[in-house]
Amino acid sequence: MQGTNRTVVITGASSGIGLGLAQAYLARGFNVVGSARSEERLAAAAEQLGNPANFIGVAGDIARPDTAKRLFDRAIERFGQVDVLVNNAGIFIPSPITDYSEEDLESMLGTNLKGVVYASQEAARHMIPRRQGHIITITASVGIQPNRDVPASLPTLIKGGLNQFTRALALELSPHDIKVNAVAPGIIETPMHDPSIRDFLNGLQPVGHIGQVQDIADAVLYLSDASFTTGVVLPVDGGMSTGTW
Repeated sequence: MQGTNRTVVITGASSGIGLGLAQAYLARGFNVVGSARSEERLAAAAEQLGNPANFIGVAGDIARPDTAKRLFDRAIERFGQVDVLVNNAGIFIPSPITDYSEEDLESMLGTNLKGVVYASQEAARHMIPRRQGHIITITASVGIQPNRDVPASLPTLIKGGLNQFTRALALELSPHDIKVNAVAPGIIETPMHDPSIRDFLNGLQPVGHIGQVQDIADAVLYLSDASFTTGVVLPVDGGMSTGTW
């Protein structure tokens, strides 16, 4: 389905997967309201997207409830409604358990957990009276199947919890015809990855190569149109979550 004046809110929309999602939704005719930590990052993202009239940015820390509220207030003020929320903002810090710092834990809890809860609360408050909507969270394949070669116990804890949160929220909101799903990426080609470890990263997927942002966008777009799919955590990971190999 094309946008037909549908509106999506995307957290963490200024780079990587979030920027790719914004581009994919704009190509489908959606209005896009994206968040990032700074106005500068949002201005750069808008320029990369071609400065479309139906893209607006809201700067702020998504770990704060007022940022989520401003996102939805701006979206409703400008476009009248929000049809889809994509909880994309996230921090992934792989590390042995003994090396995680207090700052690592607080930053992941803030962005990856609080950010999802606050934005989902705003989405539910808006969507329940309308009896329609989609909430989609970007989690991680490691939250389904940990990998000995990728020590990441804290991301596994938080992203695995978000997978269960997705299922619980899908049940809670099902009487209101709101669909709640998640996409669990494996390793995706973004600027965050050091080219010097590409061979190692390729070898972590059974298919032998890492994924592309478009792979995630395709999955998210499917879920934002799905009318009979809810409570699903969809791995897009080249087979990483199938087990060990």
